[in-house]
Amino acid sequence: MKNFIIRAITGILFVIVLSASFLSPLTMTALFAIITGMTIWEFTGLVNNKEGVQVNRFICTAAGVFFFFAVTGYCSDITTSNVFIPYLITVIYLFISGLFTKNTDPVNDWAYSMMSQMYIALPLSCISVLSFISIPSGYIVYNALLPFSIFVFLWMNDTGAYLTGSLIGKHKLFPRVSPGKSWEGSVGGTIIVLAVAILIAWIDQNALLASLGVPDSGLTTWEWMGLGAVVVVFGTLGDLVESLFKRTLSVKDSGRILPGHGGMMDRFDSSLMAIPASVVYLYTLTAIG
Repeated sequence: MKNFIIRAITGILFVIVLSASFLSPLTMTALFAIITGMTIWEFTGLVNNKEGVQVNRFICTAAGVFFFFAVTGYCSDITTSNVFIPYLITVIYLFISGLFTKNTDPVNDWAYSMMSQMYIALPLSCISVLSFISIPSGYIVYNALLPFSIFVFLWMNDTGAYLTGSLIGKHKLFPRVSPGKSWEGSVGGTIIVLAVAILIAWIDQNALLASLGVPDSGLTTWEWMGLGAVVVVFGTLGDLVESLFKRTLSVKDSGRILPGHGGMMDRFDSSLMAIPASVVYLYTLTAIG
């Protein structure tokens, strides 16, 4: 009972802080830069416990945070593409430094160093791709609705899947990696997300957020439902990928920083796949529209 209360309080505070961060581009950027750094630091600490692996935690973390700021600056039209040059130099350094270490298997170090960037820094940086959009006048504006909706879909999917799976879940979704997930739970979560997507589409299309300075996303109801479906599928896959990662390293939780919820990777595992998949989906709509 005590653990449930702690988990509930942590979850509520997490939702409040994350939701509030989207009220301003500055708070969103600051929070997700911190999240990126903490998640990479946690990831590199886990892989360094693996025999034969010794990645540079500081350089990997600093590189990931810099990449996040670079993407945000570029997407918001504050900086040019030249901002990525220091990051590319850092990536080159991570490879060259393997020549001078005494590790017997530097390939493992390279692999996990690059994984910290591709698995964590790149997906979380995509939140800025969703947050800053170009309007017909040619200006870049901040739109909180798209990135915030990704997390709403993830939360609704988790809630729906848990409730449905607890009540009628019988057929395991992926027992080798995550025995607690069921097909019935996944269907229940999907139905709830699609319903929420219809509600968000209605709010978006009726300009109810215009008074708050949130521009129209331009998505139809079907496109919002498609986005919800993409988040469900890839959010679930992200959860399974992180479970496989933890099983490979023989750990139960990625960390203990969030009481009752584990570590940063445990909390953002679904979004690491759902955010970039959403970017691909939305850019595909733009390309064929």
